[in-house]
Amino acid sequence: MSELSLNVWMEEYIRGLLKKKKFEGLIFQYCLDNRDRFCLSNWNKEEYTDYLCWLYPRISRSIDHYQEMGSSFDAYIRCLVRWSAKEYRSREADHNITENACWNARTIDMAVCNYEPEYTERAEPLPAFKPVSNPRQVLVLLLKSYYFVSDDFLTRIAPAIGIKKEKLRQLVDELREIRLNRDEEIRTLRERIHCQFYRCVSMTKRAAAAPAGSAFQEKIRQRLARAETRLAAMRKRLSGIRFEASNRQVAEVLGLPKGTVDSNLYAVKAKWGKYNQDGGNICKN
Repeated sequence: MSELSLNVWMEEYIRGLLKKKKFEGLIFQYCLDNRDRFCLSNWNKEEYTDYLCWLYPRISRSIDHYQEMGSSFDAYIRCLVRWSAKEYRSREADHNITENACWNARTIDMAVCNYEPEYTERAEPLPAFKPVSNPRQVLVLLLKSYYFVSDDFLTRIAPAIGIKKEKLRQLVDELREIRLNRDEEIRTLRERIHCQFYRCVSMTKRAAAAPAGSAFQEKIRQRLARAETRLAAMRKRLSGIRFEASNRQVAEVLGLPKGTVDSNLYAVKAKWGKYNQDGGNICKN
């Protein structure tokens, strides 16, 4: 096709001799067959075709927006294709950076993902626990760590501390009810941390891809510094959230003073320290 084709087609379109859809198709084919004329010869054919498909809606709008003011329609289309190519390159680079950052973030999550262990059925049930010398200390410790105990464990430990398993489950369920709001807070905070980490990785990639020493690179680096500060603050907040019940919550469930719970836990801690010092020979009292 000659360079005059676009101008001729525009004249035919203005006079009503050429339908718009047909005109759009002719422009698209002209751009596809004349890649060198738009100074885009360094693009491979597949990449250039994808670009023209992205550009097609603008080609359609250019037909209605064109007004002859000293420049031909051919020159108008040439400018549209060349300048839009820069925007397309920028968008593609940003998309690739964002996709790469997203995969990096997800890879870290997948690497630290802990899958639930598969338990096989035992031929014989686990033996029951022996009665303990200080059931209150064990009860307080169990409720303190209720988040990590299973129903099977509760069934086995209940006779050892002299409490019905239904009552023990009731105490644990009360703590779990108190925990519901905190669990939702933890879940939301973890999602925010994941998103913030993704933003930091994305901005790091953008800063590396930006021209060195440019104002854009400096702006991205400043935003990155603020984002990393927020990420560190959210991680610190998450690390400060405890999964176990507080001593006050355990005391409220048992109907005991908080000091009683504190003293029982202190005694358990002291016994554990002595157990380690004795090399595993736990004291009997």
